[in-house]
Amino acid sequence: MGERERGEAAPRTRVGFWCANKHATHVAFASDVEVPETWDCPRCGLPAGQDEQNPPPAPRNEPYKTHLAYVRERRTDADGDALLEEALTRLRARRGA
Repeated sequence: MGERERGEAAPRTRVGFWCANKHATHVAFASDVEVPETWDCPRCGLPAGQDEQNPPPAPRNEPYKTHLAYVRERRTDADGDALLEEALTRLRARRGA
C-alpha cells in the first residue's frame, strides 16, 4: 500500500527523550500536537525527558506495607497491649478459665 491508497502523510516532528539510565528514545509526533514533557522509556520503563543532560529522576517506590504495619502507624505499643489484654480477657471468660 503506497501513498496513493492512503493519502498524504501528516507532517511529523521527531523528538528525543532520555531516561536516567541514559537510554535514548526518538518518537515521531504529528507537527500539530503538543509534545509531552515526559515519555516512558521502552527499554527500562523509567520516565524520560527531553533534556539529555538532566533526565527526570526515577520515581520513588514505597515498599509494600503489611496490615500490621498500617496498624502500627495508627496505634502506639501501649494501645496495642491494652487491646490485646482486652481480647485475651474476653477469650478466657468464654472458655471459663
